[in-house]
Amino acid sequence: MTVDSEQTIRVLPQLVPEAACVRCDVCCRFPEADSFLRPYFTGPEISDAVAHGVTESFFPDKSGSQVELVKNSVGEGYLCPAFDSKSGRCGIYDVRPLDCRLYPLALMWDASGREVLLGWDSKCPFMCDAPSSAIHEYGERVAASLADEAILEAIAAHPRLIGRFQEDVVVLRTLPHLTGRLAPERVDRRLRPLTLSDAPDLAKAIERAQVIRHDTPAAFAFPYHYMWTALLPYRWMESDHTLFLFAESQDGWFMPLPPLGTGPLDQAVEQAFALMRAWNGPSPVSRIENVMESQRQRLECDEILFHPKEGDYLYSVEALAALAGDRYKSQRALCNRAAREQAITIEPYRADDRADCALLYRRWAEQKRNGRLDQMGKLLLEDAEPAHALVFREYERIGLSGTVVRVNDDIVAYTFGYWLTPQTWCILLEVADRSIPGLAQWVFRETCRTAMAQGAVYVNAMDDAGLPGLRAAKSAYRPSMVLNTWVITRTIT
Repeated sequence: MTVDSEQTIRVLPQLVPEAACVRCDVCCRFPEADSFLRPYFTGPEISDAVAHGVTESFFPDKSGSQVELVKNSVGEGYLCPAFDSKSGRCGIYDVRPLDCRLYPLALMWDASGREVLLGWDSKCPFMCDAPSSAIHEYGERVAASLADEAILEAIAAHPRLIGRFQEDVVVLRTLPHLTGRLAPERVDRRLRPLTLSDAPDLAKAIERAQVIRHDTPAAFAFPYHYMWTALLPYRWMESDHTLFLFAESQDGWFMPLPPLGTGPLDQAVEQAFALMRAWNGPSPVSRIENVMESQRQRLECDEILFHPKEGDYLYSVEALAALAGDRYKSQRALCNRAAREQAITIEPYRADDRADCALLYRRWAEQKRNGRLDQMGKLLLEDAEPAHALVFREYERIGLSGTVVRVNDDIVAYTFGYWLTPQTWCILLEVADRSIPGLAQWVFRETCRTAMAQGAVYVNAMDDAGLPGLRAAKSAYRPSMVLNTWVITRTIT
């Protein structure tokens, strides 16, 4: 384990207060000497434990192993050798292993052994008393930390940190990043997890496919997909000079992009559906998303079914930077109000802004939930939180630029985007405190002004996700066009 990974692991958020742990009679105690719940120590964690007084002989494999237990001298069962039964405290608390830092959350495989899960252990008395909302919020924070590259590498090197399925551990969420690193069997050995190092390969494939033009959808870019690896496992493969990108939902495999290659598109699509049929069987989940209008013309046949998808909103950056004329009267008035009533400053996003942006996201999401948001919108908010957290951590390595907006030194808005084409700036994320009138409009205008100053002709604000409120807001800015994109399926014969 590297120094960076050790430092990252040691700042994992904690929920259970120390006083509750001291009073607890569950942790660090085990009914059998060979209990499968014994904490696992990595090699560096063993070295730290030994340096802090734990005898080396308690670790049968110095490169990484579960700790050997000792007989409880004052009661039944067995104890961790680092545990002081008199004080109720851990003797190596400051250097305790990741396995212990996570508790009362647990990492485990699902019952099928295919997905890594994060759950909370119902044996922990404090977790039984804690409000459900607090547990779920805590779980999301820990899940975001576990997606950190340093921790992923540490766990991948020690897969025994992932326990077997336990029915008394309540599942909070899947962990696609860990599943991608640790899944014991891939559907197809040619598939590779989508990682940061794959960004150049995807960019080259997009260039070879000659799909870059002024009306290219936002999905034809690495950041768009890598952000969602916080939620879904993404895999890719190359065959016949064509790149195939797949994602796995709970229902099965699908393609978030059409095949990217120089050969005939219809043949590559046929190959893609053949692969998905082999993996998914007759499930209707097999589909290809974000098919461009220009590509549709090459795929028209009786076997392919086309389903319209919500299209990206493409705007003239010059029009939105100025907001001139009667058609932008309301947006201009709101921008002026925000500038008049608030001392607004804007600056580049820095890594130090991560925690404040995460707090803003949760506040913004709660504001949206309290508004007129249907169930689908609420689910999208839950799904988006880990994706935003990934962007906060990895924005530079993904290829994103970000800004934060402050009022009285507090972060009240943030944006992240990327160059989709040499003349099109794509807004990937934009969040603004909804309690400040006109702030969202002011941030959108400033984003467009900055993009225009850097050479943009268009701004792509992505799609509306089928949400009526978002559709109305995007339409009010008078898009130059709403891109026609399609989801395609194949008739089952």
